[in-house]
Amino acid sequence: MNLDNEYIFDGSFGIERETLRVNKYGHLAQTPHPFPNNKYLDKDFCENQLELITPVCGSIDSLLKTLTALDKEAKDKLSRQGEYLWLYSNPPHFETTDDIPIAMFSDDKLFKRNYRLNLEKRYGKRLMLYSGIHFNFSFSDKLLHSLCHGTNYKKFKTELYFRMSKQICRYSWLIVLLTASSPVYDISLDTDHGYGDGFDGYASRRNSDKGYWNNFIPVLDYSNLYTYINSIKNYIKNGVLFSAGELYLPIRLKPSGSNSLDAMEKNGVNHIELRMFDVNPIAPLGIFREDIEFAHYFLIYLLSLPDFEFTPALQKSAMENHRAAAKYDIENMKINGYNAVDAALGMLTDMEIHFTSFPRIKENIYLQKRKLTENKRYCVEVYNKFGHDYNKTMLTAIKNRKINY
Repeated sequence: MNLDNEYIFDGSFGIERETLRVNKYGHLAQTPHPFPNNKYLDKDFCENQLELITPVCGSIDSLLKTLTALDKEAKDKLSRQGEYLWLYSNPPHFETTDDIPIAMFSDDKLFKRNYRLNLEKRYGKRLMLYSGIHFNFSFSDKLLHSLCHGTNYKKFKTELYFRMSKQICRYSWLIVLLTASSPVYDISLDTDHGYGDGFDGYASRRNSDKGYWNNFIPVLDYSNLYTYINSIKNYIKNGVLFSAGELYLPIRLKPSGSNSLDAMEKNGVNHIELRMFDVNPIAPLGIFREDIEFAHYFLIYLLSLPDFEFTPALQKSAMENHRAAAKYDIENMKINGYNAVDAALGMLTDMEIHFTSFPRIKENIYLQKRKLTENKRYCVEVYNKFGHDYNKTMLTAIKNRKINY
């Protein structure tokens, strides 16, 4: 892609941030969802898991302003009922899974309740407590129209996002390595009535092999969008998946209109969703601006890479790399058999060269490199801050957090 294109950095941005509601003791709140009929302050798997959903924003500045406003609205309401947002991917202490009330839905949304009940049967409730940040992005229509050169626009747009989705899957490990920020947890995540600090060698438990994955390794047919859709439908038909929403991969393709495979088959791909970001407890909003910006630059960079055949072997390797990057011990980490730091620095250097005429982007990439060369990964700082008496120190930090809204 030509970086001289005047629309190259234009796009649409959105964030979905999951967090758990807790009471003043740091226990999972047992109150009903306090924002009924608010599409921007919704609930996820359980009644006490609040999801902040920004509308589509035209810039990262606008995105952060909107997320800030939603964060303030949520915290203002919760403070009046003595509750807080547990701004971390791993949950606080809980006694048993009875403390995890599945989200209540009724009437025309009863299917959402039934879907969650099915998830409980297949995976249990514990995995559902992991919270994350999903970053949604699309290039501007002006940019895509300038690139399609008179060909069928919907087809061109769909093929572009589909091609990019393969690259993201292949290199998702880089974002995990640079943003993992949930190394410590409470033992209750492993067993009922468990209590105490837990650390089992992961920088991000939710991205690791102990995280939120399917009970099998999905292998999809990436020949084109339609074979891709059909391979998901076959998993559903065979009862391996309840629906496409149960396919837990680091990225998702999203259609315009209703979020369904049929809509994507009919309308094509509208945008792409990155699902690998932890909720970072040292970032006031759960994610830093520079990491959102890096994700944006990374997506632009990936479009410059040549297309490839995403074989079953490469898909399996991509998942292995993703989970490997979720480990804490970076010195012994391997990506495709190579030292992970070397592999990451190599990609970051390629990005520097790609964006050589853009000093601000090079500065961002330099910050990402420092995480690796100067041991400045978020997971290290989080471990040092919260690795002792995890529940108490995290709750104290949440209560004392001051944000200049």
